Amino acid sequence: MRGPAAPKDPEKARPYFYIIKEKDIFGSRQEDGTGIQFIYENDGRLINSAQIVGNITDEKILKLLGTVDGFAELVHSIGISVETDDPNDSVNFIFQMYGKKDLYGGGTNLKAEVTCDGMEHKIYLADEKWTKDDDVPGQIKVVFQTPEQMGKLSVRFYLNDGYDAPPEIKDEAVDAGSEAYCEMISHSLMNLGNTYRIRKAIEKSRAGKEVTLAYIGGSITQGAGATPINTECYAYKSYQLFQKRFAVLDNVKFIKAGVGGTSSELGMIRFDRDVLRNGEKPDIVVIEFAVNDEGDETKGNCYESLVRKVLNLPWKPAVVLLFSVFANDWNLQERLRPVGERYDLPMVSIMDAVTPQFTKKKEEGKVLSKNQFFYDMFHPDNIGHTIMADCLQYLFERCEAAEHARLDTFTKGMTEEEILEQQLFEGTAIGADFEQVKLLDKRDTYSYADISEGGFVWTDTKLQSVEMDTDLTLTPEFPYNWMYDGTKSKENWFEMTIRCRSLLLVFKDSGEVNVGKAKVYVDGDYCLTADPHINNWQHCNAVILFVEKERKEHKIRIEIAEEDLEKQFTILGFGFVE
Repeated sequence: MRGPAAPKDPEKARPYFYIIKEKDIFGSRQEDGTGIQFIYENDGRLINSAQIVGNITDEKILKLLGTVDGFAELVHSIGISVETDDPNDSVNFIFQMYGKKDLYGGGTNLKAEVTCDGMEHKIYLADEKWTKDDDVPGQIKVVFQTPEQMGKLSVRFYLNDGYDAPPEIKDEAVDAGSEAYCEMISHSLMNLGNTYRIRKAIEKSRAGKEVTLAYIGGSITQGAGATPINTECYAYKSYQLFQKRFAVLDNVKFIKAGVGGTSSELGMIRFDRDVLRNGEKPDIVVIEFAVNDEGDETKGNCYESLVRKVLNLPWKPAVVLLFSVFANDWNLQERLRPVGERYDLPMVSIMDAVTPQFTKKKEEGKVLSKNQFFYDMFHPDNIGHTIMADCLQYLFERCEAAEHARLDTFTKGMTEEEILEQQLFEGTAIGADFEQVKLLDKRDTYSYADISEGGFVWTDTKLQSVEMDTDLTLTPEFPYNWMYDGTKSKENWFEMTIRCRSLLLVFKDSGEVNVGKAKVYVDGDYCLTADPHINNWQHCNAVILFVEKERKEHKIRIEIAEEDLEKQFTILGFGFVE
């Protein structure tokens, strides 16, 4: 006699892969009192997540993830699970598709309310009403009812019939105390260099005197991928390690000045405002632009200008060059390392430390996987930020062990400081045309600049904003700007007569539909068209208008394109060299 048949699962078991697996999330405070974690999936991020989290190698599947149409063809349903300290809480999960015409407003929003008990909730794509403007998968938003909450998020795609996925990969925990971990960290030291200025800062700290560490760079320095961004980012962790190891009192100060999506072309312009604000005089400055400077028009001249700008400050701070890495094992350290070699600067390569790990097997001393290091294709997660901080601390400890700072330490008859000063005097590796660059905006003045605002009389308040130092509150970048508003402005131009050697325009990029283009003329000749939609997201964009050897008078005219007269355009400021 046969027993009763086991009940069948009413839902067919489907192959799946993760795009997010047990990642930390944090609800950054919003104006409406909620907290939001943004996870961007555009510009190839979703494809990369499928590769490094889901182990997807099938080119057909990866291609389908590039568009909303392909996504809908591939994915049957989305499984979402969230865990927080209170399992009775719930969050709103939104997977926003971006639109063709209206980037942020034209696409479908896949929504679900998800309890925070770790149970999986599903969104079935067949139940959704898709918009005609759908273009590409855009961003995931997790909305907490209470801000500044922590949680863990997992998202997996269940596939339609005809598609398959590889087995799920399970990572072993990273052992930060292991010999293999320490060896990995040691591989980050690209160049110990002239350690004198760092040793001076360490000795100053050990003597109980105030020491300031400053970090300037792109989104990784801002803390992207770290959860929460203010205390889990590499910069803050590095500062903490330095304080614990070298300070006898609470005498180490911290400056964080990272701005997402920006290169040293902008970094050199904002350095005085963002790093030297309120009269700060940092003893050590960490410069991190190795994954942002692909967009540097000068291919290193701006980077070296910033490096020299810092090295030549009157109080003679130390400079550390930090080379972070993307998930495709790429950075620009080979382009930029000649700058460090020219001045024998300490250099730390995160790429040299972690990328060999990603192809190792356990028996070969594997420490971590690519999924464990990266939050997305551009940014490290909490583990990745910790590793970056450990790499910097390894450098500082090696510097201290090199030799105590003494003015009577001679090499070729010169002190180490004299050697550096001679190297600065002798010339550049790439160039330093912008070493003396200064910011000009609506608040700052320059005696050789005469400005006629024309129709650019308004001030834009919808700006790229960043978490500075240890703050979770956002500080707007370039708040003293000139904005043209086609719904109010009577004139469509801005003019400036300026006497200088070099000039850069900083303007606002945006993905909004009400933003238009502006044409830039120098001395009556067309120079370029500033198009906020080329990058298509809200951030600061610096472009060079001219570079000359001698100071001359130039007339700049910025004119809204005829087809965009009813739209907006914002001049955030200018960078000029006298």
